[in-house]
Amino acid sequence: MNQLELTIAGEIALSKDPGGSMKKWREIFGISQTEMASYLKISSSTISDYEGGRRKSPGINVVSRFVNALIRLDETRGSKITKQLEKDFKPKESPFDVHEFRAGVNGKDFAKKIGAEVIACPQRLKDISIYGYSIIDSLKVILEVPVHEYMTMYGKTPERALIFTQVESGRSPLIAVKIGRFSTDMKPSVIVLHGLKKADPVAVKIAESEKIPLLVTDAPIEELKKTLNGYE
Repeated sequence: MNQLELTIAGEIALSKDPGGSMKKWREIFGISQTEMASYLKISSSTISDYEGGRRKSPGINVVSRFVNALIRLDETRGSKITKQLEKDFKPKESPFDVHEFRAGVNGKDFAKKIGAEVIACPQRLKDISIYGYSIIDSLKVILEVPVHEYMTMYGKTPERALIFTQVESGRSPLIAVKIGRFSTDMKPSVIVLHGLKKADPVAVKIAESEKIPLLVTDAPIEELKKTLNGYE
């Protein structure tokens, strides 16, 4: 997804009224319910039910297909709306350092590789696979990154490790992940708090309630990246 598509998808997924947001963007692009339904190979009533809030909020897959349809249908008309909107969404440096692995890495092997201590849900590590990692500056995210861009931290798949740096207690990163879980149906395989000396009990409780293994490590971040580079 490009910046425009991520912005639209993020707004829909994080909206308190995702159906209303879908309707707004469909109308901005001048696409009828019938055209959208035909492109997605579903009934017009399904589109109507989503937009009217009569159907369960769309998951990330539905939102992704919907946004893709907006762009592709606009292409058939010369991409007039897309070009107009992209003026406000020029590509910019991602706030997240996202990396993908060639293949899945077992959770226990991942924790051992980065020299991490497991402080929540250790029993789940052996059953999960990690397909990438994202390094996230906790302070920068809180101060500079709009909520609709949080989805980009998941890269190609949420089955990844979110590595938070500049962490004081660990509470804020876990709250951010929990809020995102409600809005997008996405959660990471593992959360790593970098350089944390003592974890906030609330952070541990959130990790346990969400069933996400929580790790801490103080390995230098560049050394950590070099270590994980072998999986990419």
